[in-house]
Amino acid sequence: MSHGVTTRQDPGTGGSARPDLIRAVPVRHPWRWVGAAVLLVLVALLAQSLVTNENYRWDTVAKYLLDARVIAGVGWTLLLTVLSMVIAIILAITLALMRQSDNPLFRWVSWVWVWFFRGTPVYTQLVFWGLVATLYPTIALGVPFGPDLFAVNTSDLVGNYFWPATIGLALNESAYLAEIFRAGLKSVDSGQAEAAEALGMRKSAIMRRIILPQAMRVIVPPTGNETIGMLKTTSLVLAVPFTLDLTFSTNAIANRIYLPIPLLIVAALWYLLITSILMVGQYYIERHYGRGVDADSPAPVRVQPAGHRTPADDAETTDARTLSGEGNLPGNRGAGGDGR
Repeated sequence: MSHGVTTRQDPGTGGSARPDLIRAVPVRHPWRWVGAAVLLVLVALLAQSLVTNENYRWDTVAKYLLDARVIAGVGWTLLLTVLSMVIAIILAITLALMRQSDNPLFRWVSWVWVWFFRGTPVYTQLVFWGLVATLYPTIALGVPFGPDLFAVNTSDLVGNYFWPATIGLALNESAYLAEIFRAGLKSVDSGQAEAAEALGMRKSAIMRRIILPQAMRVIVPPTGNETIGMLKTTSLVLAVPFTLDLTFSTNAIANRIYLPIPLLIVAALWYLLITSILMVGQYYIERHYGRGVDADSPAPVRVQPAGHRTPADDAETTDARTLSGEGNLPGNRGAGGDGR
């Protein structure tokens, strides 16, 4: 913004010079308008392509968008996402606490877990869990090198491969969430835990009431991203093989009618809808735990009318005056004898 200062003679002050008001000229940004125009043209071309290109087959998209098999695939995908994230969160909290333990064995086990499941591809892990019945035909519990007390056939547990897919996704995700939770716990100043211990609080209460509420502000955003990532990672459960999720359902329909593009659009629209709902939920959770810290989520303020007084307020006022030396104490009276 360019500006200048000019002076003029004021007759009322004997000819002394005084400055005029600054004439501010806004700085022009022509390239911003050029960039906006280019973007508008590109968006218009994309919209024209989506409307006029018959290869998208929007009639087929509308036909199968609410198909029973697609809706069932959405349900299985949501179930996979929710169960996998719940198991992963429980494991991640345990691993994060083990990583901060004073026991070196706990720290070593937690580190090896994270190293292994972060270091191998999730597709490879899902293939392994699909072959677990081949590796272990039966799972037995008993005395080592002795008789079995309990045995179960692994093929009966596998069923339609839902649980191997869920466990495979959860174990892989737990390694990433463990590091997120560990970062959140370390973001809280250790002096707060020490002060709480000095007050006699138990470690469980310190973790629940002091550390976790503050750590959640750091934990929630990446955990929300991981949840959205888990939703899309469920498309890989074909490696198990689990064949009831959204991606497999739409691919099966596409292979039957020989129209892959419309069914890919159907799957993409459902994924976008679920992701949008998850993002809205993540926003409100972040806003809840960021109260008083983030600019867009201020802490609630309780305003009490000035004329409204309660017995508790009167008691507090009386106690405050007593502690400060005010009142009808003999030593607090001035020369006038009225306590001033």
